Amino acid sequence: MSQLNKNKKHRKNEHTSLKNRKNRTRYSHNLKKKNTKKKNRKKYNNVDDRKMKMIPIGGVGEIGKNMTVFEYGDEAIIVDCGLKFPDDDMLGVDIVLPDFDYVEKNKDKIKGLFITHGHEDHIGGVTYLEKVANIPIYTTKLTRGLLEKKLTEAGLEDEVKINTIKAGTPVKLGNFEVEPIQVTHSIADSVAFAIKTPAATVVHTGDFKVDYNPIDNKMIDLQRFAQLGNEGVDLLLSDSTNVEEGGYTPSESTLGETFYNIFRGCKNRIIVTTFASNIHRIQQIADAAVAYNRKIAISGRSMQNMVDVARDLGYLKIPDSALIDIKDIDKYRPKELVVITTGSQGEPMAALGRMANGDFKNLEVGPNDTIIISASPVPGNEKMVSEVINKLVEKGSEVIYQKLAETHVSGHAKREELKLIQALTKPKFFVPVHGEPRMLLHHKNLAEKMGIPSKNIFIMNNGEQLEFNHNKAEIINETFSSDSVLVDGLGIGDIGNIVLNDRKKLSENGLIVVIQKMKNNTPIGSPDIISRGFVYVKENEELIEEAKAEVEKALQVSRDKHYTEWSDIKSEIRSTLHKFLRNRMDRNPMILPILVNV
Repeated sequence: MSQLNKNKKHRKNEHTSLKNRKNRTRYSHNLKKKNTKKKNRKKYNNVDDRKMKMIPIGGVGEIGKNMTVFEYGDEAIIVDCGLKFPDDDMLGVDIVLPDFDYVEKNKDKIKGLFITHGHEDHIGGVTYLEKVANIPIYTTKLTRGLLEKKLTEAGLEDEVKINTIKAGTPVKLGNFEVEPIQVTHSIADSVAFAIKTPAATVVHTGDFKVDYNPIDNKMIDLQRFAQLGNEGVDLLLSDSTNVEEGGYTPSESTLGETFYNIFRGCKNRIIVTTFASNIHRIQQIADAAVAYNRKIAISGRSMQNMVDVARDLGYLKIPDSALIDIKDIDKYRPKELVVITTGSQGEPMAALGRMANGDFKNLEVGPNDTIIISASPVPGNEKMVSEVINKLVEKGSEVIYQKLAETHVSGHAKREELKLIQALTKPKFFVPVHGEPRMLLHHKNLAEKMGIPSKNIFIMNNGEQLEFNHNKAEIINETFSSDSVLVDGLGIGDIGNIVLNDRKKLSENGLIVVIQKMKNNTPIGSPDIISRGFVYVKENEELIEEAKAEVEKALQVSRDKHYTEWSDIKSEIRSTLHKFLRNRMDRNPMILPILVNV
């Protein structure tokens, strides 16, 4: 072989050897890199294997007292803390609160309370919660203003820290990152929340609708929902209030034309009632009033508070020159006035209810009034609203309400909007919230049609726990107390089913009080019988005398049976009188025997 060929072969072998060394080095580097990835992935999976918990304290299977706890490890946050107004059978009850027992026991792990918006069913329980578990609050500017007024009235203004948050700016608390997302609703400054931990990403819509033409030009941030969907949403919680209604909820701005049409050419005094929290509605009413040179008077405590806070913070723009005190309305002719008032739900003690009953001291309604009810009755309030309308009509007033004109639009999303949010977020798991049982079921069915497997959708009860991460979700067996806490005056939680049943029985059948003097377990004289809400004694003397005779029989039976315990004697009186009244009148009053030792 020539020297030239030998050199070529040597260079070729040298090149091959170098290439092999490079390949081995590259392989070793890639293997090391691959092993590092495996280690990292294993490490990530260890974190990923930890789970979040979602515990609805209130707000599922009902409309009201919305409150949800999210936990990760030894840390937790709360979303919303609302109240619920009492059902018809909760006689004497003022408000209904969530059960704070779980939160109170775990208050040391709770990093913050995040509020979606300023409606009572989302903020109404805050002052009660803060008395048992002092928790920093995170919310938007307007909601903060409303909360500060509540906390001041409760004497807690110096004890609770409120932090102002903005849509698009995340808040980092330990392992939690909470990002507010701009949504539209029937109150300004409403937000949804994207909640991130190493275990999972959650989107909680809060109350929302998709309004492409909002009054304040702050449109729902659909782009951010879509971005989160692309990043990966593990769990979606979504508003179910209007899931039974197809299509889209109309924009709040559509009502402006309605108000202008009613105001145009109207010679009467105009009285408008709406929800005090609906600042955008109030703004449109005020705009129409100013356009037609009418002065604006505000009536009702909650309405006045809302207008004051919203104007101070710049959310409501009404010229000072347009506002007058409700006490000064007699200085103006009817065509120069608009009164914005509370009472849209027919509440008898609200301003419009008192006007209808003729006991509102600042004005008396009559033929010179056009009254606009710019709200729909909350389920259960239909009868009260109808009664108020009838009374106003009887006084000669013109009453305009939803069946006669487009005076109200909802603040909650209908089916097509709910589908849009699901399509954008593409969640692995879904929990419908903010709805009664049938609404949650309809929302579950809607989610299935959007492609979410049935096994990944959870209809929950208050107090249950959903445990989940990127890969798996399940309701675990452990549950927590979720009983409603009833507030009656200054009493919190001291009213239960027994008391409510007694109140119901008293309201339906009345009360019989039996007073018997006793000496050494022996009756002295005849019993006295007092009736309240059962029969009028003076018109039923014969019945009362017969009832006294039955009581005397019961006392004789007690002596024959040698009863010495007064509880046994009372039980005998109660049983005997109950049988007599049921047979004699087919009625079942509450019977209260009182034995007096003389």
